[in-house]
Parts: sequence; C-alpha cells; structure tokens
Amino acid sequence: TDDETFSDVFCENSKKLINVHLFALAARYYSLPHLGVCTPLQEILEALREDNQGTAGIKTDEFMNNKKSHEVQVMSELVDKIANYCGIKQVIDIGSGKGYLSSFLSMQYNLKVYGIDSSNTNTNSAHERNRKLKKHWKAYQSRAGANPESQRLENANDRLVLNEIKCEAVSEKPLNTNCSLQSQDQETTQDLVPSCVFTEVATSETSKQTEIDLVAQAESDESRLSEEALAILSALPADAVEVFSSSQCNAAELCEEEKVRRKTASIKAKASKSSESNLYCPLTSYISAETELSDIITDLEDCVMVGLHTCGDLAANTLRIFTAKPEIKAVCSVGCCYHLLSEQYENQEDCTEEVWGFPMCQYLKDKGWCCGRNARMSACLALERVAVGQMLPVESLFYRAVLQVIIEEIYGVTKRDRHVGKIYSKSSSFLDYVRRSLKKLELDDSKLHCENKLYNRYTRRMNELEAFNMLKVVLAPCIEVLILLDRLCYLKEQDNVAWSGLVKLFDPVKSPRCCAVIALKKQSC
Repeated sequence: TDDETFSDVFCENSKKLINVHLFALAARYYSLPHLGVCTPLQEILEALREDNQGTAGIKTDEFMNNKKSHEVQVMSELVDKIANYCGIKQVIDIGSGKGYLSSFLSMQYNLKVYGIDSSNTNTNSAHERNRKLKKHWKAYQSRAGANPESQRLENANDRLVLNEIKCEAVSEKPLNTNCSLQSQDQETTQDLVPSCVFTEVATSETSKQTEIDLVAQAESDESRLSEEALAILSALPADAVEVFSSSQCNAAELCEEEKVRRKTASIKAKASKSSESNLYCPLTSYISAETELSDIITDLEDCVMVGLHTCGDLAANTLRIFTAKPEIKAVCSVGCCYHLLSEQYENQEDCTEEVWGFPMCQYLKDKGWCCGRNARMSACLALERVAVGQMLPVESLFYRAVLQVIIEEIYGVTKRDRHVGKIYSKSSSFLDYVRRSLKKLELDDSKLHCENKLYNRYTRRMNELEAFNMLKVVLAPCIEVLILLDRLCYLKEQDNVAWSGLVKLFDPVKSPRCCAVIALKKQSC
C-alpha cells in the first residue's frame, strides 16, 4: 500500500525526517498532477465551444504585466464560454481589485460585468483604468468607422492587427448539445475527472433582447455588410461606437456597406442607452458568505460568478454564495493567500466565527481536520518557480527568523496581532531591518544591544534554514491539493450542482496559484 511505501520517511520513535528522497517522492505522489483529479482546460473549452471561431484574443500585454496578461487572457476566454453556454450576459467579479479581468470581459466579450472589491482605493483605480481603456479602444473604433469604403475598412482592420488589438466577429450561435458536459454522480470518486459532457446545466430564460440580438437582426436585414466591418463593431462594447455624423458627407453618395454600418452603430448606441450605460461597473463592498448580492446590484439577473486570486476566506465564500443564490448559474474561482484562511479547528477559543474558510466539506469537518497557519503558509510557496531556478529569498527569510529570536528573547513576545510585512526590500542592512520591524510592531528599539551578536550566532545556520524551506516548498503542493479538494468536495455535496471540477488554468511558473474551481448548476436550480 501507499502507507507502507512511504512508511520509512520518518523515524517511528522520534518522528524525525530520515529519508529526504522518499519524502520528496511521497510529496510528488500526493500532488495535484499525480492524483489526476484535474479536468484538462482544453477538454472544458471543447465542451463549451460553439460552432464558430469565437473572438480572436486582443493582446493584453499592452495594458498589464506579463503575469496578469496571461491570467486574464486564459480566464476570460473560459468565462465567456461558460456565459454563452448558460445563455447569460451578466458576470459578477468578486474581489475584482483594479478591474483587469472585469474590464477585459466587458470590452472583449461584451459582457455586463460588476466588479466588487472591499477596497475603495481599488474601486477608484478600476474606474480610472477603465476610463483610459475605453478611450483607447474608442480611438481605434472611431478611425475604423470614419471611412465608408470597404477596402479601407479592411485596411482599418489591418491597422488594428499592427497595433496588437486583434478582433474578429463575435458569433452568437447556440451550443451543440451533443458536446455538453455530463452531470456527475456525486457519490463516486471517479467523478473527480468527468467525461467531457455537461448535462442539467442551467440555461437562463431572459425576456429582454440584448444588443447582440439587435446587431444580429440588422445583419440579417442587410446581408451586404462586410465581415471586416462587423468584426470591428462586434469586438468592442456598444458605448465605444462613435456614430458618424451625416453632415460630413452626402447620404445619397454613401456606399451600401457604409449605410449598413451606420445603421448597425445606431442600433447598438440606442441599445446601450436604453439598457446599460456602462458594460463594466466597479463597486465597493465587503463580501461575506451571508452577503445579499441584490442589495449591492440593483439589476441582478442570472449570472456567472468569478474570482481571480480571491484572498483567504473570500474564495470559500464565493463558492458558498454560488450554491445559495439561485441567480448564480455558474462559478469560476481561483483562490490564493491560503495563510489568511480561517480554520474551524484551529485556536477555537480565540474565534467566534460560524462560517470558516477551512474545512468546507462535511467529510473533513467530521474528521475535525486542521492544517494550521504554518502549513497554510507553506501552501503559498511556488515549487514550479523554484524548479526552474527562481530560488527562495534566503537572506530575507534569515532576517525574519533572527528577528523572531530577538522579539522572543529580548522582548518576551511570543504572539502579536501585528505583522512585519515587506520590510526587507526597504532595509539597507540587518540592523536597519530590525529597527524598522520593531517600529512597525510598536516595540521600543532602545532595548536593542546584542542584535549583531544574535545575527552572527545564527549566520552559520543559514544553510539549515535554506534546507528547511526547500522541504516546505516540496511539501507545498500536497497542502494546496488538500484545500482545493476540500472545496471541490463541498460542491459535490450540493444537490443543486450539475457539474464541478478542478481545472489547471495557468502556467504555474507565471502564476503559481493556477487551479480554478468550476461548477455549473442544474437547470431547475
């Protein structure tokens, strides 16, 4: 058995690690890739794909850094496909930050997005960033729409490509139900890796006609509209369309394609004014498991809930809100900051919470499972980055370890609510680091007299510290998989969930927290 295979990792009596090689093998064995519980991203995309080429990806690296660009490109494509499959146009982005994902979903995929973040600073930044993005995209739209000749419309599309804003028409054809995802039987362990078929997935019944429907109607009435013109119009939101002024040229002299272009733009502009003045709306609100979204969003309708690197308990609460609210038909959540999770069976005397970040599923609750803060801190480490040569910050870890000794030996403090934070990068030396840290912890630095002696005493043990942290890195994926499987099992315990799974979305070197928890509700729920 597996237990027998790895029984020699630790000494039976002292419980000390005695076989590092076997420890590493055991850690690998219980990691997410080896367990085979992830559904491949391509399998999900194929299952959700409609009979069209979709929307060509606009290069986001012009607007955000490499890591964020990668995350937004991959996740937005998946969210758009989920929304199309469910027949809905509204997205709720929980913990939206500065709106990178939200603004891209609205501008690239024409989705109505509400971004909710607890920080008013983030919300204001998101507003400003979105304003600049809209202005940038409107400029390209205005250039493309100002010339009535079809040949020059083609050239306009070429200019967009040269400027790394690649657009194709967004087709709104219904999903082929033969390629739907199969509903999972929640009682079998094999269902952790579903076949590529969804059933009983919720499809929203909406009565109002969207602006995409209006554009489609105009397209059927005027078949001579060029594909290139439609590509430019469809790839941007309605309120980015600049309606060409009729005073600039004689209407009788307009080519047929330009007439249709103007008509399409007019329809889109009217639809925008009558329904949605802005496709992306950043909001400030603290989200808990009990949050009533209808109190925050007045026009809440059937929607997809998403979260890109939601910190701590917010990832768990996102899943709880999904299962509790009938309007939310699907969820796609990537969590992070496991060290900030609240645990039901850790320090119970200090906590009065009734809703916990871990564990979520009944199986682990029944066992009273507890990870502890140190384990959760380890789960945040990035094994894949270390594997490609991005080594651990050994000196800063050493500074922090010696600081801990100073605080305990000189000040007698073993536990404080305050945290040091990112002091190392601002410090010129170890002594400067210690003084800055003590100031932040509100401790009197006049008591310092032997910090250099302590530093020198432990310098020779720096290699031990590095080895210890490397062991933590090796173990990190095992702890992360426990947290992720807890969330997946929670979803599988819910009667109203048709399908749920773990999907590796991102390159783990670019984005270490790379796995999404995805679920879709049954049609009647």
